[in-house]
Formats: sequence, structure tokens, C-alpha cells
Amino acid sequence: MYQSPRHYFETRLRPASDPMTAAARLASSGLHADYVVYENGGTWSYAGGALAEITLDRTGTRLRHEEEVLLPWNGRPLQQVQNLLDAVQIKDWRAYGWAAFELSYAKDGDVRHIGDQRLLHLVVPHTEVRIEAGEAYLRSADQATLSAALDVLAAEHTEPRAVPDPVDVRQAGADAYRRAVGVAVDAINGRRLQKVIFSRVVPVDHELDFVGTYLAGRRGNSPARSFLLSLGGIEATGFSPEIVVQVAPDGRVVSQPLAGTRALTGDRAEDDRLRAELLTDPKEIYEHAISVKIACDELLEVCAPDTVDVEEFMVVKERGTVQHLASRVGGQLAEGRRAWDAFKAVFPAVTASGVPKDAAYDSIRSNESEARGLYSGAVLTVDHTGAMDATLVLRSVYRQNGRTWLQAGAGIVGQSRPERELEETCEKLGSVGRFLVPAAEPVGVGADAMAGGTRP
Repeated sequence: MYQSPRHYFETRLRPASDPMTAAARLASSGLHADYVVYENGGTWSYAGGALAEITLDRTGTRLRHEEEVLLPWNGRPLQQVQNLLDAVQIKDWRAYGWAAFELSYAKDGDVRHIGDQRLLHLVVPHTEVRIEAGEAYLRSADQATLSAALDVLAAEHTEPRAVPDPVDVRQAGADAYRRAVGVAVDAINGRRLQKVIFSRVVPVDHELDFVGTYLAGRRGNSPARSFLLSLGGIEATGFSPEIVVQVAPDGRVVSQPLAGTRALTGDRAEDDRLRAELLTDPKEIYEHAISVKIACDELLEVCAPDTVDVEEFMVVKERGTVQHLASRVGGQLAEGRRAWDAFKAVFPAVTASGVPKDAAYDSIRSNESEARGLYSGAVLTVDHTGAMDATLVLRSVYRQNGRTWLQAGAGIVGQSRPERELEETCEKLGSVGRFLVPAAEPVGVGADAMAGGTRP
């Protein structure tokens, strides 16, 4: 072991379990009350505690590091976030966290439509573990915590499988949702907007084991990204079907709109029939095409001329209980532009808001009964190289202030039918709702004894 400049001690080992289980065991170990687990491709990361913390709300942007710094609201919140990250004096820092959907209302400086809620929360972790290719890279601000994390990863264990307790996702808010779809179709036919995504909430009445739910749900899904977090008073786990934006250190930026949905039933013949229907349905094709156009338009704002293109168009991606039309739009950031400029341009994802976005925001605020918070926001990582990976928060379960819930929406255009859009929300909710693990059940790596600690 050796000490890196600015606090970190580092080491490596080969974990006794697969990467997903190893990251989940760290989350359930009790090493840190706040943590983020993030899966990106073949890499699982665990970020526990905070050496530096950045939060954003309507009062301004706050950094807690070696001392506390508050930048009062000046109308450029994401530029303030970037400035405070630039001030973090931790070698090779990497930040993890989340952005609420309501950040979209305020990212250009307008605070009329936000309350007192937190809009963004990032941490540069006290302890970080990245697991890929059978090896774990660990670093921590103190040797004692580093040793404790090593013990968690090295311990042999037997993992009993949890038994999920599915919830009924069909009834909650169904009538109100049908009515809302009708309202949206009227507004679209009246040319007040082209597309909007309305969501509905399904309460979960029993206590959940979020770690056990993450493990069960990840085994049953095929996400673009997955995450498990307890940060800033919010607990969530999810299996995201798409990224909001990805920025490479060299400035290459990618967005990945998914729009257009059919179920995955497990019956190959039926799934093939639904796939063919998806690829030829005028409503689904139109919904997808306008989403891709908006993604291109947004990247044009921050990318160099003649670099924005559609790298992949309207292929079918299988994501858990559904299959989607998917495209991939890319470009090269213009001179002087950085990852937060790209994030600002595309957030929130057009596939979770609507077209045009401002009109969609008005419609969402008028027709949904509560703020979205983390739902349809982003979980993200950003680091000292300029790289960013932000995933869209869908197919997730949430817990905050003693309340637990699921949430899902559907894209509404002029050809939409209320019953079909309601059914689409059910199809999406199934990606999570059938994998909910009750807290009272044996949950394998989520059990206290498995990781030598208590759950935070």
C-alpha cells in the first residue's frame, strides 16, 4: 500500500465474489451511511462517504471540503458546480451523485417552478472501489477503512437467493392516468406541443431491502446502466434503459434516445411479433423520430460544426420486461465546452420530458400531482479528466421520508390512446415491481452477518 497525495491510500485484490455481488456487499456492510453503486459496462463502482460534497438548491451551490464554500444563486447553477469541482484538491478525483428532474426548470437560472428541494448532490467519496476484469481497485482516506473494505471483499460466503414479493402495478392512479393522456392528446392536437411524457406513481406499502432488490432486479434485467444509492436522504435502486449523456476525456459526446415500446413476454414468437409491430407502428416511429431530432438539435448547441451525427438509428434494444426503439447520437464538443455544458444541453432526456421541452414542463407540472425528484433525473459520475457518464433514472424504486414507491411514464403523441399508454406504464413497472425483496426476507449479501456490519 502507498499514500496518494491528498488523503487516499490504495490497494488491489481479486474479490471472492462476482463484481455485482461484491459492490452490493460493500453497500450493505455499514462502512458508510451514504453510498452510490454504479454499473457502467463491465465495471461496478462503489463510492462511500464523502471527502468533498457539492449540493445545489435554489439558494445556490455549496461545497463542503476542507472548508465550506457557498456560491449564492447567480442564474448559472451548472457553471457553479463545475467551478466548485475545479476547486476540489483531491488527486484524480471522481464524483458520484444524482440530479433531480426539477433541475431542468432551473438550469437556465429561473427558480419560479422549484421549491426548497435539493436539485443536485455529488460526492467525491471517502472510499472508492472499482471492480472490473476480476480485480478490485480500492482507495480510501484512511487505512482502517481501506482494511475493512478489503475484509468485506475477501470474505467467502454463500449467497441464498431472496424471494421477491411483487406488487400490483395496474391499479394505482390508472383512471387519473387515462384522463391525463386524453388531456395531453388534446393539447398536442391543438398544436400546443408535439410530445409529452406523463408518469404515474405506484405506492409500495411494505418495507424493502434495497440491496436485495438490486441483486434480484439486476439478474432479471438487461440495463444500459444500473445503480444502488443512499445519498442525501434518498434511497433508490434502478435498471436504467438509456444514458442521458456520456462525455469522453477527449470531448466526444454521446446521447442515446429510446422511445417506442412493446412488451417482452418471454415467448419468443410473441416477442418477435411485437418487435415487428414496434418497427412498423406509425405512432411509435413518429415518437422516436422527433426524439432523435431533438437530441441532435441539443448537441448542435455545444458541439463543433459538422460533428453531430446519428451513429445508430431505430434499432431494437431489449431492456428487462420491454423492448424499445433506440438510436445513438454523437458529436465532438466545441472548443471551450466541457462535460457540464453537454449535460445542460440535453438534460432532462427528451424521452422523459417531451417536445418542445418548455411546453412539456408546463404540461407535466399541470397534470402530475407531485414533483418528480429523482425519477427521470440522472445518476451520474464525473471526474478530473473531464469524463462524464449520466444515466436516465427510470425502472427504479425509491424511498424518501418513510415513503416507498415506483414510478413510470409513457410518451404521448397525437396518435396515442389512453389504454395503450397505461399498458405501457405497466410493462415498464414490471421491470422493477416483480423484483421487490421485502426487508424481512433473508436477502443473502444484504444480511448483516454476510458483510460483518449493519445496514446504514
